[in-house]
Amino acid sequence: MSPIPPPIPTIRPLDPSADLSAVNTFYGLAQDYWLLADRRAPDLQKARDFFTDGPPGCDPARSHRLGLFVEGVLSGVAELSFGFPEPQDAYLGLMMLAPARRGTGHGAVFLAHVEGLARAAGAPRILLGVLEANPRGRAFWERQGFAATGISRADAETGHVTHRLVKAL
Repeated sequence: MSPIPPPIPTIRPLDPSADLSAVNTFYGLAQDYWLLADRRAPDLQKARDFFTDGPPGCDPARSHRLGLFVEGVLSGVAELSFGFPEPQDAYLGLMMLAPARRGTGHGAVFLAHVEGLARAAGAPRILLGVLEANPRGRAFWERQGFAATGISRADAETGHVTHRLVKAL
């Protein structure tokens, strides 16, 4: 008998009205990241913020708020903006998967979709920030071709150091 292949994900834009509940439920499933990043569990406001947060100076109308669905269940979210840190750049402000979907190849599929959107918008590179306290996340990004820019930022509120990574498109 051959092994059962993993379910094929679908990716689509998320709508703040239609998908807020699904994002909130997803954040509860993936609260390990928020406990690490924010040092507290996510709440409904955190889910609302997904639809409005973005890097400084970026036009929210140009941003993509995406959901990765596996067997009809929201299993990943991503936010892609344009114009930070340079006007032509794409910036991946958030991409996360539910714990059950990590290590299944879905992250690479999701990232390939995001990179396609960035290329279609004419971005020459895509950047992101990764928490120093998230070595598994950083290892994923490096396996996907991202490299350190040498720019890091310490957050006095959370105590985290965030490192900026970049990948040429």
